[in-house]
Amino acid sequence: MSTKYIQTGDAVDYTPVAEVKAGDVVVQGDLVGVAKLDIPAGKLGALAVTGLFDFPKATGAGTAIPAGTRVYWDAAEKVAKADSESGANKEIGKTVKTASDADAVVRTRLSQ
Repeated sequence: MSTKYIQTGDAVDYTPVAEVKAGDVVVQGDLVGVAKLDIPAGKLGALAVTGLFDFPKATGAGTAIPAGTRVYWDAAEKVAKADSESGANKEIGKTVKTASDADAVVRTRLSQ
């Protein structure tokens, strides 16, 4: 059997068991996506798996993340971090803009 082209791959189908709001980060194993629109429970929607996004990050001393840094999603704290915490946090991509200690978001190029 030959390989069959399906789509560009910048978004993937997703049917949640609970309602997902636009902008929510969804982790499926090692695949991390962002809901492009609200998705009702049990209804087919889409998750972006590429693109530039402002992800929330912690603020305060020592939380700056330089441009070009690989970042990870901490699903428990719902923030992007520069630490995978031994694989507990899933990779979301690389930063494209430095986020200072005071910044509440980090601009990230989502990539898997």
